[in-house]
Amino acid sequence: MTPFTADLKEHIQSSIAFSLKEDIGSGDITALLIPDDQEITASVISREPAVLCGQAWVEEVFHQLGQNISLTWHNKEGDFLEPNQPFLTLKGHARTILTGERVALNYLQTLSYTATISRQYAQDVSATNLTILDTRKTLPGLRLAQKHAVRVGGSSNHRIGLYDAFLIKENHIMAAGSIANAVTMAKKIAPGKTIEVETENLAEVAMAVESGADIIMLDNFSYEDMATAVEQHKGKVKFEASGNMDQDKLMMVAKTGVDYVSIGAITKHVQAIDLSLRVHQE
Repeated sequence: MTPFTADLKEHIQSSIAFSLKEDIGSGDITALLIPDDQEITASVISREPAVLCGQAWVEEVFHQLGQNISLTWHNKEGDFLEPNQPFLTLKGHARTILTGERVALNYLQTLSYTATISRQYAQDVSATNLTILDTRKTLPGLRLAQKHAVRVGGSSNHRIGLYDAFLIKENHIMAAGSIANAVTMAKKIAPGKTIEVETENLAEVAMAVESGADIIMLDNFSYEDMATAVEQHKGKVKFEASGNMDQDKLMMVAKTGVDYVSIGAITKHVQAIDLSLRVHQE
């Protein structure tokens, strides 16, 4: 698995700090019902099949809350969880565990869902040469977290943001005057950065290839036109299929020979894995 970058570590710390402040505010008044010296043991259980993701976020919750809560993971990041499978045991200060429960589970349930869907897409194309990519259509404030979850599930990341690669779309092309002008300017602005051009027809594909783009996005192309674009420019550039992609279309896309398919649904159509924390009876 890809090691955590400094940016991701900083993101985890700041996200958890914000989430705890948002939830606790001036103090957890319900936790005050529990004696301050009471300690408990609790387990977190998945109620449905899932790919486990978000361990670092949970650990940061209890690190920031203090009180030396003991966390024992029975599964590692990326493991598949069966329904009703306990995968985490917490021991320690009762007030702290119950105060941190909701924030910890919010991250776990969201990131595990993203990882689970990512795994499904990756498995669908495992026998092909097609690579599944996410998009920038992420939940606000959770960009790096969801990008991590996508990798945990087995799919791959498109660009992280607006800074690490060019994606030249219709409005950029209009402003620059042409595909060729846009690509030429991009090479001057940030030499070495990947340049991708969104195209809407085969004529634009030819222009983008001629201009020296690295990747050509085939936006809402028919399967026939995808195959034609690949055949006409094979070996010159990489091709990415995009536009209302879902699991039902993947095998047909793979047959066209494109290299990538980008799917916004992996990170934007997010539900929550059903998780619960159960306190053990001592």
